[in-house]
Amino acid sequence: MSILQTKDLRKIYGSGEAEVRALDGVDLSVEKGEFVSVVGTSGSGKSTLLHMLGGLDRPTSGSVTVDGKELSSLKDEALTIFRRRKIGFVFQNYNLVPVLSVYENIVLPMELDGHAPDHAYVDRIIETLGLQSKLGNLPNNLSGGQQQRVAIARALAAKPAIILADEPTGNLDSKTSQDVMGLLKVTSQKFTQTIVMITHNEEIAQMADRIIRIEDGRIMVRG
Repeated sequence: MSILQTKDLRKIYGSGEAEVRALDGVDLSVEKGEFVSVVGTSGSGKSTLLHMLGGLDRPTSGSVTVDGKELSSLKDEALTIFRRRKIGFVFQNYNLVPVLSVYENIVLPMELDGHAPDHAYVDRIIETLGLQSKLGNLPNNLSGGQQQRVAIARALAAKPAIILADEPTGNLDSKTSQDVMGLLKVTSQKFTQTIVMITHNEEIAQMADRIIRIEDGRIMVRG
């Protein structure tokens, strides 16, 4: 069952001689529970693709469907709600709220949505990611690897249809990067969580179930 699908997805900036085709007809399908890495050099279109998949930007043409919902059919407010409920994000810079504790950061998306967290599920995530002793800490009291674990926990906690990870190991040393990737792999398997990860790091990409290569806005190789 496809959780994520794009059809002839295009994003064009400028016009005439200044035209840039950041995405140029991308067709992509991701199955439930799959862990997919999208690899490409700087400027290849991988970050633009992630923004389209997450509804953070709208395409010039083509479609993105997440969990059966075509994103361009949603007005801005409805898209914001859908994103909060169905799409988890893990960013390179963690994007944690500095004045909230680890636990408060983890449950924040559900509280913004007016829903009580599934405490048993959240506890399982916290245990899987080894955060039990850090729940009362503020983010600035954590290492980079610990902050990224909190970001992963936050993304998982709302039981999204898909998690989009944008260079999740970009600010981490090699050992911590391997640890974080191992945790992403474990959470994908343990919680049957679909993950699409953008990276330029070939070694990191190899840990996914499937590798997709993008060049000049087009998918060149499908793993």
